[in-house]
Amino acid sequence: MITIGGLTEEDRPAWENLFAGYNSFYGRTLAPDLVDRAWREFASGARMHALGARLGGELVGIVHFLTHASTTSADVCYLQDLFTDEKARGRGAARALIEAVADWARTQGCGRVYWHTQTSNTTARRLYDRVALDKGFMQYQLPLG
Repeated sequence: MITIGGLTEEDRPAWENLFAGYNSFYGRTLAPDLVDRAWREFASGARMHALGARLGGELVGIVHFLTHASTTSADVCYLQDLFTDEKARGRGAARALIEAVADWARTQGCGRVYWHTQTSNTTARRLYDRVALDKGFMQYQLPLG
């Protein structure tokens, strides 16, 4: 059975492994200072938030999210990162993490939760198409560094 909850200091090694898997999927390796910064942000809970999915007590999935203001609605919740270990895929961990973020966002008075994925991520999109609406937007980026 999948359980969802906050992350503790003891979860850090497993979280780092899952976060590295997430970043590897997208073809990037994060510098250690960015990993440390993310962990500190999650621990403070002021700007960025994290939850974990556990299967048999083992951390098998993570989700990172934050809220921001919107010009057209109540604040919105951006689900930035979602990743599950291969052994937990198809067992409901990702869906449970999305639902937990949606529940949290509702308690914060957010108007919606949204996220991005690559169009080629067909495995994840099968789930996303069942739990959310594809609003047809494309993402553009203007790198500043």
